[in-house]
Amino acid sequence: MPSMIRIVALLGLLAPGPIWAQEVTVTPDVVYGHKYGMALTFDVFEPANANGAAVLNIVSGGWRSAWRPHDESQQRYQALLDAGFTVFAVRHGSSPKFVLPEIVPDVRRAVRYIRLNARRLGVDANRLGVWGGSAGGHLSLMLGLAADSGDPSAEDAVLRVRNGVAAVVAYYPPVDLRPLARGISLENPNTRFPALNFDPSEASAISPIIHVSGDDPPTLLIHGDADGLVPVSNSHEMYAALQAHGVESKLVIIPGADHGFRGADADLAMTALVDWFVVHLGARTSN
Repeated sequence: MPSMIRIVALLGLLAPGPIWAQEVTVTPDVVYGHKYGMALTFDVFEPANANGAAVLNIVSGGWRSAWRPHDESQQRYQALLDAGFTVFAVRHGSSPKFVLPEIVPDVRRAVRYIRLNARRLGVDANRLGVWGGSAGGHLSLMLGLAADSGDPSAEDAVLRVRNGVAAVVAYYPPVDLRPLARGISLENPNTRFPALNFDPSEASAISPIIHVSGDDPPTLLIHGDADGLVPVSNSHEMYAALQAHGVESKLVIIPGADHGFRGADADLAMTALVDWFVVHLGARTSN
């Protein structure tokens, strides 16, 4: 198994900034489901040099899922686009309206929808990766580690489809929701993260570390050792669990990095992310 690696941020060793692809086709607001009369949507970013593999970015911070302007999103995804990956910016039913046990099924549905419609969307259903940071990292791990084969008896064709992915990257993810849920009640709700105001008995079902098994997809964890919101111990514990089950995995620690990578830390993380997906989803194509 690959060992944990520690990246030292030396500015002189950083590669130049990404080169923008000449042509990216953006398909906004694809509806992958409905919830209480509201549409669940994702945006599709397809580079001219698309290689058939795709990465789902789970748009979530504190389990709030907000729309971003497309040019801002494209800049965020450019390194993946330049490597030939199609990117899906997936939005879920957002906190504070929805709590975590209601949010996890949304991202599972997004994967099912993309797999069912892979040919129309121009991607290979067997070459899907998922990536997110913080809450998005938690949801990405849930997709990778707690997938199911779908419900063959479901009337909805989407729900009959498997929701598995082929590779996972999670930045600074919370991995065990049980401690966070303890003590939460109607009389004592979590006001900072309303998505955590669920029945604590459901915490195990939505804690990625509970679901690790030997058939999980290759998983990359990236965390800063100065993270003041989600302690780096989360990624250490998840990595140890993955290794114990023989899952191909790697832990990258960025010294001095806090929650929400910026500048050189963001560049280092993105380089590791793209390399991981290149290895596990398919080779780069030439621009």
